[in-house]
Amino acid sequence: MVFRKPPDGGWGWVIVVVCFFTQFLCYGSPLAVGVLYLEWLDAFGEGKGKTAWVGSLANGIGLLASPVCSICVSSFGARAVAIFSGFMVAGGLMMSSFAPNIYFLYISYGIVVGLGCGLLYTATVTITCQYFDKRRGLALGLISTGSSLGLFIYAALQKELIDLYGLDGCLLIVGALSLNILACGSLMRPLESPDSPPAEKTSVDKVLDQYFVYHGKEKTVEENISILEKGYIDGKCVNNMPDSKQDSVLNKNILININERDTYKKKVVEQTNFCKQLAKRKWQLYLNYWEETAVLFKNKVFSALFVAILLFDIGGFPPSLLMEDVARSANMNEDDYHVPLISIIGIMTAVGKLTLGILADFKWVNTLYLYVSTLLMTGVALFAIPFAKSYLTLAMLSGILGFLTGNWSIFPYVTTKTVGIDKLTHAYGILMFFAGLGNSLGPPIVGWFYDWTQEYDTAFYFSGFCVLLGGFLLLLAALPCWNACTSQSSKLPPNTYSYKVASTA
Repeated sequence: MVFRKPPDGGWGWVIVVVCFFTQFLCYGSPLAVGVLYLEWLDAFGEGKGKTAWVGSLANGIGLLASPVCSICVSSFGARAVAIFSGFMVAGGLMMSSFAPNIYFLYISYGIVVGLGCGLLYTATVTITCQYFDKRRGLALGLISTGSSLGLFIYAALQKELIDLYGLDGCLLIVGALSLNILACGSLMRPLESPDSPPAEKTSVDKVLDQYFVYHGKEKTVEENISILEKGYIDGKCVNNMPDSKQDSVLNKNILININERDTYKKKVVEQTNFCKQLAKRKWQLYLNYWEETAVLFKNKVFSALFVAILLFDIGGFPPSLLMEDVARSANMNEDDYHVPLISIIGIMTAVGKLTLGILADFKWVNTLYLYVSTLLMTGVALFAIPFAKSYLTLAMLSGILGFLTGNWSIFPYVTTKTVGIDKLTHAYGILMFFAGLGNSLGPPIVGWFYDWTQEYDTAFYFSGFCVLLGGFLLLLAALPCWNACTSQSSKLPPNTYSYKVASTA
């Protein structure tokens, strides 16, 4: 598939709008699952760690399947994937309303909804990067605020729906709202060049074409039998003909039989060759994938990124799921609850994504160091949570954590500048796999810490340590890199970012 140069505008702004609403609709409920988490604790009576698996799976399974999601988007396009995933998200939410136990929720809410969200996230990020180059940071920041705004609105919406219609009615209504993803996905027009000449076919493709030509021309077994029967009847009729006419008819029948036999042999050869070439092609694609993966991990920055994103999601994701339970476990006065803590995290995440996305477009800003600084500050904020003894303090920390979690908007930007736009889908799929692993493990680990110690302090000390460790490792991997990149910048492939300190920094 041949793509035009990114227009940095035009229909690209329509793409930004529909991707914004897509992330709003699909991630609103999974990110605001902390409201549902309290209801599930009361409804099923399971432990905090066991119940936390539902929300962690919903936010992690899609990222774990990112390599598969990337292959789906590359094979079928963002539009088809978005429409299909809309049905998954809506269906999973509606199925969850009939959940008889926590294990059913693992599948309906955790896996089905989570996988649908993962497919939609990969589709929206990929098509946005295709439409934007110079304004990519702004575009990614805008679309990523959709999930944050969804967290802010869905936290209050789901709480209100639960009060009015109960937990089951809430999930049914939220699932029905998710069907609007289908309309958004239909507008994700691929950025293809209509004037570009078709790519030259490989030898394997030519074999496929030849096979289908023979498959269309050749007769079925019944038709071959009828030909033989016709030849037998014609042979009987030949006996009643003159000798000269008999010779011509016999010669004609012999030629027909010879041609049929040769064609059949040719068809068998083509079919055999087709199977061999197809198997060889699939095996070669498999080898190429792992060779490209090995090349990616030779990049120090990329190797550190996957460690940092894993540790960041283990430690940084639990507050958005468990902050409401943290406040309830501290026996805070409910009269002080002016705004849900999850809503504060959501709105500040939207502000952080937009602000950091705009900063990433400035030439004097080193995006890698900007990302590292958000990791280090997140670790410090997590260490401060055990010292928060009032709603106001928790609200302030929730706002800080929400703003810093907005670094998700610049993570695709950092990945693109690290490996290039051509390898974005491959590299981003790998990184999101490790992000999903962290999302899946983080909340259950924090919940288990509470089940063992009956307090959250130890859990958040552990979370803060994980995030700080990931930030320091990424910083150490990048510091020796920018000197080498300065001297070898001319040898870098196109679209690859040179991580050197900006002169004005």
